[in-house]
Amino acid sequence: MIGRLKGTIEHREADGSIIVDVGGVGYEVFVPLGSIGLATAEPGQSVALYIHTHVREDAMTLFGFATAHDRAAFRTLLKVSSIGPKLALAIMGVLNAGELHDAIARQDKAAFKGITGVGRKTVERILVDLQDKLDFAADAKTGVRLRAIAGGSNSVTDAVVGALVQMGYKRAEAEAAVGNVAARDEDNVEGLLRAALSALP
Repeated sequence: MIGRLKGTIEHREADGSIIVDVGGVGYEVFVPLGSIGLATAEPGQSVALYIHTHVREDAMTLFGFATAHDRAAFRTLLKVSSIGPKLALAIMGVLNAGELHDAIARQDKAAFKGITGVGRKTVERILVDLQDKLDFAADAKTGVRLRAIAGGSNSVTDAVVGALVQMGYKRAEAEAAVGNVAARDEDNVEGLLRAALSALP
């Protein structure tokens, strides 16, 4: 199976597929249409993709993602009944791994609004089936497993997450840190921020 491709974009189609030239061999890869870093990629641009190889009796299709976390999230979505590769790709075009984790952890149905092919029943199935399968968003840098912020979101945790993002941390990374220290009952922004920073490298 192909796990990763690094090459040059030769061509791209409106359906989200691109041709990646790797040493003179062109691979057709489907990528999320809204994926940051891929949506604006143009022919001639270098690209490195984490690949999911989907094999059927009559075809082998490659799906590419900017990060290993996004690929893991895509694979997790495929475990949900009635969700196939195309629908999972549509979801990943709107929500990256961190955002999908956040939506599932908070049971946020609104996060899926407007995604083609994703109706109410599908959203409910995703939220129920994947609420205990959030390992796909584990942060590679810290090794911290993301989980819902204890007690849910509130003004203090939101403020601390926002502050960490402003300091340059990724939102998923910030939420991971806050989620893992919020249980200490820090009830003020300054105290929780210090605790969260101590959990980050």
